[in-house]
Amino acid sequence: MEPIKICDNVFWVGAVDYDIRDFHGYLTPRGSTYNAYLVVDEKITLIDTVRHGFEDELLSRISKVVDPQKVDQVISNHAEMDHSGALPGIMRAIGAQKPVYCSAMGVKNLHGQFHGENLNLIDVAKEHPSSGKLSFQFLDTKMIHWPDSMFSFVPELGVLFSQDGFGLHYASTDRFDDQVNPALLRSLAVNYFANILTPYTAQIGKILETVKSSGLLDKIKIICPDHGVVWRKDPASIVSLYARLVGQKPSRKAVVTFDTMWHSTEYMARELTDALGARGIETVYLSLKNSHRSQVATESYEAAAVLIGSPTINNQMFPSVADLLCYLKSLKMKNKIGAAFGSHGWSGEGAKLVQAELTAMGWKMPSSEVRVQWVPKEKDLDPLKELARTVADEIDKLELSKPDWSRRLRPYFLASEHQPLLSDRHPTARQGGFFPVAPRCRPSEH
Repeated sequence: MEPIKICDNVFWVGAVDYDIRDFHGYLTPRGSTYNAYLVVDEKITLIDTVRHGFEDELLSRISKVVDPQKVDQVISNHAEMDHSGALPGIMRAIGAQKPVYCSAMGVKNLHGQFHGENLNLIDVAKEHPSSGKLSFQFLDTKMIHWPDSMFSFVPELGVLFSQDGFGLHYASTDRFDDQVNPALLRSLAVNYFANILTPYTAQIGKILETVKSSGLLDKIKIICPDHGVVWRKDPASIVSLYARLVGQKPSRKAVVTFDTMWHSTEYMARELTDALGARGIETVYLSLKNSHRSQVATESYEAAAVLIGSPTINNQMFPSVADLLCYLKSLKMKNKIGAAFGSHGWSGEGAKLVQAELTAMGWKMPSSEVRVQWVPKEKDLDPLKELARTVADEIDKLELSKPDWSRRLRPYFLASEHQPLLSDRHPTARQGGFFPVAPRCRPSEH
């Protein structure tokens, strides 16, 4: 396992997880990395570690730079297990009582996670780590995205170690932003932001303002996050993307997502998709039969409207729809127009319950839910068309621009794991979308 030189004095010594596909409920079809960095000075500093099980990979890379026992200290920017799980084992390898510097909450979190481990945890607010010719500055980034989170900055090198900030899930032999298709990087970054950082947009906005007003932004030459690529060519691009995303400003886009039992709710979803598209609204159709909740969240992030359909089963909404709504509720997305629809047999609570959940989430609901009993007939399409009209009118009022698809590649598989991923490197890679294939016909009567 070889280390990668980032710049003078700094090496990437992390681990690559090509196999992970579920990251605490979030789909990661391209795997991920657990980035750790070695800063070589008069004292040698390891910044963050890796997930438990990847200790050998981390130690192998460190050993190609220095004897692991010559590492003098560790800085833990973030205590989550994908960056600290290997910490006890690493400390045993380098010297159990060597200092581990972290935030005050980091001290508390790491003690809570590693019972019986006698870690020498030190609050950076009480004692600052020394390095030699280089120095470390720390920025409190609480709730971006854990209470312990902090950034570390080496001013002499202009290198920011940003833990989960500015990261993305991407397993590859490429380590730097200039090695990867920029459209893919942007898409992966939006995917990561939408599914992990959305609840903390207010805090992120304040941190970005602090970084800018303090002059720190002008001093940053390289950003080293804990997941994905190192931003060495254009670190300002990811900072600018975050500055845009924190505003949760929608585009002229709608998402129609649903599950179905006997294709009737699916038929309604298709009619809504066609009607919205006819109004010039970019509309993404996502069946929960073959779309993950995190894909829906990603597509919804920059959408103005999200229309959710559910059949009724045992007087409830469909389980996959309930799962989606629970997930979206936790993300606390703002500036959304919502709508509910669904087919039912006799009781018909499904769409009503979806309507109630979207209302409780604080989304603008310009219409009541649209329900159709049994298989939709031609006359049943009128309420659907009216719903599409109402949603489109609300979008028109916002005077939004269309999504900039020239800068987007969706980060997930097109329809199944058997289809190839979009090109990582080719600058003219096809700008495909995730539109599941289904027969365009009326549902059967049985």
